[in-house]
Amino acid sequence: MSLSPAVCPVGETGCPLLQEVTELRQQVITDPLTGLHNVRYFRNSLEHELERTRRTGMATALMMVDLDHFKNINDTHGHENGNRVLIFVAELLNSATRKLDLCCRYGGEEFAVILPSTELMLARQVAERFRQALEESDIPLAEGTLKVTASIGIAVAPDSDEIEPGALIEMADGALYEAKRGGRNQVRAQRPPEKDHHVTVDERDALRNLFSGD
Repeated sequence: MSLSPAVCPVGETGCPLLQEVTELRQQVITDPLTGLHNVRYFRNSLEHELERTRRTGMATALMMVDLDHFKNINDTHGHENGNRVLIFVAELLNSATRKLDLCCRYGGEEFAVILPSTELMLARQVAERFRQALEESDIPLAEGTLKVTASIGIAVAPDSDEIEPGALIEMADGALYEAKRGGRNQVRAQRPPEKDHHVTVDERDALRNLFSGD
């Protein structure tokens, strides 16, 4: 999802408030700490991408990222250093994902990434690239550096399913919790269960009666 650009009224050669309006509109969709898109923009964009999946048949993947033991970071190093960690992670997330991916701060120490036109295998590669890059990073604090890891959950909406945004978020969160329970600093994934195409007893009886000639 993208906002239409602000334009000057027809016939005006100058528009003194144009820059201010543009900046205000950007603030509405941006997290002030990290500079990533905020959760409101994320939800609107996810709905837009799932609609695209329904129209084009190209899968949409969702990646939920949660920093491991972040409360300990705040308690031990202070909230200012906690903010430094969040800013660093946001910048790394932008650099480790693709230009078409949409990185957002979901809340607290949790981030969300929408991966358009992406199947599970590629989504795993994107997630693992970021996870490894974060694990290997030395994050600069006010004094010294810090090592941080993240747990990542992935969910995929394939072309055959009309899944709602809330359901896809729930699936990705479920995969994220699996990563936490599995020991953290790892990637787990879920996708919707295959639809049951078995013929029911009533359907089988109806077909039998249809072709039996009775």
